Formats: sequence, C-alpha cells, structure tokens
Amino acid sequence: MEERETEIRRDTEELKRNPRVRRALEHYKPGEPGRQGEEPAALKEERTALWVYGLVFVGAGVLYYLFRLEAFPIRGRYLPLLQNLMAGAMLTAVVLVTARLLRSLLGSRLESPATRYNLKRIVDLAAALLIFFILVSVLFVNWYAAVVSLGVASLILGLALQNPITSFFAWVYILVRKPYEVGDRIKIGPATGDVIELGYLDTTLWEFSGDYLTGDHPSGRVIRFANSRVFSEYVINYSWPLFPYIWNEVRLFVSYESDLQWVGETMRRVVQEDIGPEMARRVELYRSLLRETPVDEVEVRAGGSVAFSAHDNTWIRVSVRYLVEPKQSGPVKRRLFHRMMAELKSQPERVMFPKTNMR
Repeated sequence: MEERETEIRRDTEELKRNPRVRRALEHYKPGEPGRQGEEPAALKEERTALWVYGLVFVGAGVLYYLFRLEAFPIRGRYLPLLQNLMAGAMLTAVVLVTARLLRSLLGSRLESPATRYNLKRIVDLAAALLIFFILVSVLFVNWYAAVVSLGVASLILGLALQNPITSFFAWVYILVRKPYEVGDRIKIGPATGDVIELGYLDTTLWEFSGDYLTGDHPSGRVIRFANSRVFSEYVINYSWPLFPYIWNEVRLFVSYESDLQWVGETMRRVVQEDIGPEMARRVELYRSLLRETPVDEVEVRAGGSVAFSAHDNTWIRVSVRYLVEPKQSGPVKRRLFHRMMAELKSQPERVMFPKTNMR
C-alpha cells in the first residue's frame, strides 16, 4: 500500500511539472500551503513580486530625478516624454503593489472561495483600468485630443465588439445578482456542470452527465459559454444557499400482484436507515430560514416519501423520494438502489418484477 501511495505521489508531482498543468493549477488555485517549517509558495511569490515592483519604483524614481537635472545628453524635446514615462512607471508600480496587498489582506479575511475569487477578478480589473488611464496620461499630454481619439475609437470598437461588451456587463450582473458563483452546480440551456471559472467574458463549467453518460457522473469535458447567455437563458442553480439540496427518486416497476404496502414500507425503511438521520438534520437546519422565504416549509419533509403510479405496460411504478446534496445524488442513488433490490429480492413471494421472454 505504501509503495502504491509513493508511486501516486511521484506521478502527481511529475504531472504538476507539465507547463499546461502548472498554469491551470496556478489559475484556479493560486498557492498551496507548504509543509511545517516551509514557507508557502504563494507567500514566496507575493514577496518576489513586491521586491520587483519596489525596484521598478525606485529605478524609475532615480531616472525621473536625473532627467529633471538633465544629467544625460538628450535633446530637450524628449525630456518631458521620458519624465512622463518614468512617472507612469512609478504609478504603475504603486497600483500593482496596492492590488497585491488588497488581494492578500482582504482575501485572508474571506471564508468563501467564491468570494475570494470574485475579489481577485475585481481587483485585477480595477488595476488594469488604472494602468490604462496612466498610460493614456503619459502618451497624451493634450487631454482634449486624447478624449476625442478615445471617443472615436470607442464608437468603432463598440460596434465591432458588441457581444464581448454585452458579456462583460453580464459578468457585472452575475457578480451583483449572483445567479451562480464559482463552485455552484448549474444548468444553463443544454449545458450542466459545476462552475470552475467566472471570467470577464465567459464562464467555464466542469460538465457532468453529457452526451456519453447517464446520471450525475462528471463527463471529463469542460464547457465554456459567453456570460451574455444569462440574459437570454434560464439559469437553474442546484446550490441555493438557503436550501442547497435537491429531491431525487429511485424508481422501480412491480406487478399488480405484489404486496404494495410491504414494497413501499421496505423502500422507505431503506432510505430512512441509510440517509434518514442526515435528511432530518438538513431539514431542521434550514427550516427556520425557509420560513422567511416564499417557499412553503410544509413541503420540506425530513423522511422519504413513496408514490405509486400506473404504467402503460400493466406494471406499477414505485418511486421513493429523498433529500440529497446535488453533487452526491449519483452515488447515493446507486447505493439506495442496490440495497432496495437486495431487500425486495429477499422475499420473492411478496414482490414480482417485470420479466419477458423477448430478446
């Protein structure tokens, strides 16, 4: 067993050395805590970045001072531009340092990974906009000409980039209205999966089910769609904070000659023994919250419920409903199905299942 674990760790470390894998890990989960006595990688990266920005600030400041003293044999008409460039470099370094500090200080106080992720995106966007305005200020001393040029360029870009601009405003809408967050399981149009990235222009899902699978197992595919789809598609979120569970069913077909009361009681008992206490805890935990919402709390039942319905092929469909976390619906459903079948088959004189000689 130890050899197997050692081999897995070695293969994992080798996989992490792949450039694409390393970039993806840094993008989605920047920084892992180090072992005891070892400085975390994220802290090392932050410290290195702050040193670099500090050196840029000091270097630009020295050059700015030297240009003002005309210490270099440079034509006078170029000196204002060079001074502006050095001033812009200093301001850019200040913006980048401030963005780093905000991400570190505020991020450490936030417990939710989704909130930390959104904070990082907002701070990065604000820093990019400030750097853009600094660059415009450096290159265009005449603000009137700059505004006119930007106005014409904005009109042209607005017509050419209508969809990306709509997706950007959809990103703002998603942050404010929160139809979904990173980590939520959602369905939008035909796409269903867990949100692993919420970008300025698009959203990335880790798909489950899909074209090649049934049930709730991940398909291994990644779905990327434009944020603008939230304005035109229904967004189904399985992770509502006030009640982050769903009702699921196990369905079986039995004959009319079966002992239906015993079948129903057996299926309900299996659910109660397997996940009954957990269902009761979930309902009690969220019942008080649901009283303050439009949801009718009478419908939130702690125990599993059984329903019978007639089927077209002269069989009766038996369905047992239960409460489950969305990401655990597949494993729980498989476990309950196998236990129910074992219990029902243990008394074949009381239950008859569909059978046919057709092949």
